[in-house]
Amino acid sequence: MKRSGLPLLLLLLLTSACMNKNAKKEDSLVEPVRDVHSYSRPDRVRVKHAVLDLEVKFDKKTLEGTATLTVERPDPSAPLIVDSKDLNVNAVEISADGKNFAEAKFLKGASDPILGSPLTVDLPAGAAQVRFRYSTSPQAAALQWLEPAQTGGKKSPFLFTQSQAINARSWIPLQDSPGVRITYDALIRTPKGLLALMSAENDPAAKRTGEYRFRMSQAIPSYLMALAVGDLVFRTTGKRSGVYAEPPMLERAAREFEDTDEMIRAAEALYGPYRWDRYDILVLPPSFPFGGMENPRLTFATPTVIAGDKSLVALVAHELAHSWSGNLVTNATWSDFWLNEGFTVYLEWRIQETVYGRKRAEMERVLAADDLALEMAKLPPGDQILHIDLKGRDPDDGATQVPYVKGALFLFAMERYFGRSKFDLFLKSYFSERAFQSITTAQFQEVLNRTLLNLNPGLMTGEQVEEWLFKPGLPLDAQLPPTDVFDRVDGNAKNWINGLASLAQVDSKKLSTPEWIRFLRMVAPKLDGAKMRELDAAFHFTQTGNSEILSEWLLLAIQQKYQPADRRLEEFLCTVGRRKYLKPLYEELAKSPEGKEKAKTIYKKARPLYHPIADATIAKLLK
Repeated sequence: MKRSGLPLLLLLLLTSACMNKNAKKEDSLVEPVRDVHSYSRPDRVRVKHAVLDLEVKFDKKTLEGTATLTVERPDPSAPLIVDSKDLNVNAVEISADGKNFAEAKFLKGASDPILGSPLTVDLPAGAAQVRFRYSTSPQAAALQWLEPAQTGGKKSPFLFTQSQAINARSWIPLQDSPGVRITYDALIRTPKGLLALMSAENDPAAKRTGEYRFRMSQAIPSYLMALAVGDLVFRTTGKRSGVYAEPPMLERAAREFEDTDEMIRAAEALYGPYRWDRYDILVLPPSFPFGGMENPRLTFATPTVIAGDKSLVALVAHELAHSWSGNLVTNATWSDFWLNEGFTVYLEWRIQETVYGRKRAEMERVLAADDLALEMAKLPPGDQILHIDLKGRDPDDGATQVPYVKGALFLFAMERYFGRSKFDLFLKSYFSERAFQSITTAQFQEVLNRTLLNLNPGLMTGEQVEEWLFKPGLPLDAQLPPTDVFDRVDGNAKNWINGLASLAQVDSKKLSTPEWIRFLRMVAPKLDGAKMRELDAAFHFTQTGNSEILSEWLLLAIQQKYQPADRRLEEFLCTVGRRKYLKPLYEELAKSPEGKEKAKTIYKKARPLYHPIADATIAKLLK
């Protein structure tokens, strides 16, 4: 194909000038985006700032206090509508000056099982602040309350939030849409001896007084509102990074994440300055339902990535990458989720390539592409689309491998067409121009058309972009990663399965986590009970402390009815709450009548550990 003759520097200057010239004009012509997962109408009244004053009550499993919202009123006659779910609102007050508040009437609308209830407050002329006096429900979807026995230290209770996707409304009344960004201040009161942390400015040297003040001066969407309270200690890992964890986990976590500053520098070199001051990681108890949550300034991370050899720190690269794609430039609705996750997976692999080498990054890409293919084979065509229709559905239904991996492969296609250098310049400009904004897929298309496509005619067409965004499956121009990075592993697997070599010839000490997973997937079709025992005797898979390898092995153990792993399977399901592991293992158990009964027995025992998000997934699966 014909390549543009424009020198690279001139291209960047033209791109940047074009974006600067057209950004405001374009945005003024775009119709207000309606988020089907929010009752709010930010085009009429928009929340700009929140002040929280909350007391953490472990005995009641509630947060109690106030949320004061400062609003901007494009339509002076419109009421304020916020989202809520299972909140007990005692009173609403309004103020014009932020000092003198008067009681206001409010209306709580009918409850929807997915969306919760709208809270509507009439605003008289001049009203600029609305204060809600409320408490949360013990069953709030965003909150998990852990007893001391469920924590690492076994001495103190623990609380953490998970606001994504639309669970912030279960602990704060607000406009719970990724298209609405706010700043916030907070005063959090806790039992003395416990430390509170938020997705805001955290003081690593804070004394445990029971009162903690926070400020987030950069505007963030509601799903990034986060709070954690527990027996937490801190260890620095660099000038801008550190780790919070329970005392028994701190040393291991600090060693595992000691490359965090190097990752930050690698990302900055590619995509521009890190805009959030500090990047700290909070290692949560095992019940955390995800691998990580990219809360700005304070990534929440599962302890299942602490393998002791940095083999699972791809998670850090992923959550750090969200500091650009997601936190800085955000999907405006959950149908645009790929704009967060597809970009982030692409950035994650680029960061890994810089820090750990191209081969390691390509291994991760191969495994991810395999996972995508397996999942897409089970999905209806509508769920194989990047810009997915989620009306009437829980936005978590769209959190498949499609927005993550198909989205990343789309970006790799653009990199291939335009060249890595041009594409990196485009991304750096995109993150800079759109910083602290939310964006739709249509707006991204407009940016892409007037920059890369228009300035480089003949390299990629609008029709190709449309196919990636709105057609199911993978386009014909999708280039899957090369599998030759696994040649040694594939050879070992084939030779053993075919009886041409023994397991003693596999140099297990030199295999990385991706290579072990590839090995197990290669031998899986030919396994039986005897071969399972042989593998376990050679490599002790049933007892491995590496959660990625263990979950892959336990899946095979269920399929092969390998009884020596039964106790380990139950132990794993009863001590780990990460949905990535729980869902496939319970699904595999549920494929047979006896397996489903075993799954129900384990679930009954494990259920108190699971976060409401994971619990809902497993409950639905087991009916």
